[in-house]
Amino acid sequence: MPIFEYECRKCGNLFEELVMSSSQEVTCPSCGSADIDKLISAIAKKCRGCSSSGGASCGPT
Repeated sequence: MPIFEYECRKCGNLFEELVMSSSQEVTCPSCGSADIDKLISAIAKKCRGCSSSGGASCGPT
């Protein structure tokens, strides 16, 4: 079940929402507005052998 990031156009609140289905209506938890934008977010990937927690240095060196 994916977690998406959103920004409310009405109040500017940034929030995350666990979306169970594509028909689920998402509203801002601060003001209740449905006028929101889904943000593009980076995926997290674990890889073996990384010494950094952020994974920025993954891969051959």
